[in-house]
Amino acid sequence: MVVGVIPARLHSTRFPRKILVPINNKPMVVHVYERAQQAKSLDQVIIAIDNESVVEALEPYSVETVMTAENHASGTDRIAEVVREMEVDVVVNIQGDEPFIDPRIIDELVGVFSDKRVEMGTAVSTVITAEDLLDPNTVKVLLDIQQNAVVFRREVFEKEIGGYYRHIGLYAFRKETLLKFTQLRPTQNELQFHLEQFRALDNGIPIRAVITDYPYRGIDTEEDIRKLQSERGK
Repeated sequence: MVVGVIPARLHSTRFPRKILVPINNKPMVVHVYERAQQAKSLDQVIIAIDNESVVEALEPYSVETVMTAENHASGTDRIAEVVREMEVDVVVNIQGDEPFIDPRIIDELVGVFSDKRVEMGTAVSTVITAEDLLDPNTVKVLLDIQQNAVVFRREVFEKEIGGYYRHIGLYAFRKETLLKFTQLRPTQNELQFHLEQFRALDNGIPIRAVITDYPYRGIDTEEDIRKLQSERGK
């Protein structure tokens, strides 16, 4: 069984209540849910929430939610709570701020687990601009010849510019790897760069990447949503 879980923390640090920001009169996280449901590889899609006000906000929509603890350190911990007692093989972490996520990318990502050696996967895009390279909110990734992630960066030096892909907010784990990951302590790199994926790399868990030409960006800041509303006339 393959489950997609959307961690939907209400009071995010950089952009509180981001998941409920309306896009075309519908909360952003509902757009993510509906797109995830179109993925042929997912048997179930769940929004992992942490606040009763989210229950009320999502009540008009046909979405499946699970209430989780408010004090999780990360979305990955929240997802682990949801699936801990479930009969599931692969868990896909779908970020709640990717309202345009292409369901085909989810299918491609789940597909990498046909290789029994893969414990964890993510997605990257070849669409990366000079602005992306300079933007610390846009995470960049270097891959090796086997498409495993070598390093993640928020900031890059000029001499490093070549070869980077733009990271997409999508992860997948075998269930046992997810539960193991959440029991590991944050590493120095994770704390220094504020990138949770370093915990996997620093503990010898390879991250296989699927390469796409996905053009869209996640919604990281209030400025991102203003740009989107301006472009769409909303």
